[in-house]
Amino acid sequence: MMKCAVIGAGAWGTALADLLARNGHDVRIWAYEWDVVEAINRSHQNRRFLPGSVLSDSLRACNGLDEALDGAALVAVATPSHVSRSILRDASGFIGGGTTVVIASKGIEEQTLALMTEVAAQELPDARVVALSGPSFAAEVAARQPTAVVVAADDPDAALLVQATFSSAHFRAYTHSDMTGVEIGGSLKNVMAVATGIADGLGLGFNARAALITRGLTEMTRLGVKLGAEPATFAGLAGLGDLVLTCTGSFSRNRCVGVEAGRGVPLEKILAGKDTVAEGVVTTRSAHALAAREGVEMPIVDAVYQVLFDGRPPRDAMDALLARDLRPESD
Repeated sequence: MMKCAVIGAGAWGTALADLLARNGHDVRIWAYEWDVVEAINRSHQNRRFLPGSVLSDSLRACNGLDEALDGAALVAVATPSHVSRSILRDASGFIGGGTTVVIASKGIEEQTLALMTEVAAQELPDARVVALSGPSFAAEVAARQPTAVVVAADDPDAALLVQATFSSAHFRAYTHSDMTGVEIGGSLKNVMAVATGIADGLGLGFNARAALITRGLTEMTRLGVKLGAEPATFAGLAGLGDLVLTCTGSFSRNRCVGVEAGRGVPLEKILAGKDTVAEGVVTTRSAHALAAREGVEMPIVDAVYQVLFDGRPPRDAMDALLARDLRPESD
């Protein structure tokens, strides 16, 4: 048994905390919202972010980072990307040197264009940082449906520890060494899900969806390789696997944002009143800026950016993708 902490009690953080608790570990989850803390401790549910899932009796929630992190040998971070740095900075005083920190957040920091593992390494320089990503809807993990993910680290021993800690009869973790590729795949698939949602909202059909998924994978790979990732990573769970799930699954918040945008709903109205975060919106800004910085052509990312932030009509943006200069597929 290991003492574990999970920072972030959204749907994904709650599902991971429940998984660790059911694997026999001593787990505390930190939640920003008091009602979430009380619901988990009193009724073993997170009605706000993961309704309908009954959580392990042994899982405990708290509102203080010091309490959640006290003595934790493994810390999983599942906070929205835009607040990850500030929360990790607040937590840094309670995380001991050599602690294994698992980054389960998917995104690119907008101000610095840093990946989430890079943010963690900067704020927790003495930690062993591991990225966890792959096709994994939180509700299905909590329901103990079969799921496979990848855990990537520069330190092979850290990856093996995380693999063993999270794996169960229904949750299988594979190890990997390409942290950059795993993180780029997990981040950019959200942008591609917005793109396929836009096409679905326009009623463009399954052919268009398949084309966007396939060409989206090409864009993800192109940027990842420029940043030092291995091309083969994008054919795996954190690339193609997560991309297909997020672009087609009914639980995908990012695809749902795209569907509404494709129907002409302004972004402000789409996001109004929502407790949950659609990472694809923030990541569209970051990916657009990162592609420009690296000189990488990403027409689908550009199209999503124009629809969400420049007011370009969705149909016009989709038509423009087809009107681009003809070229070989391998280009």
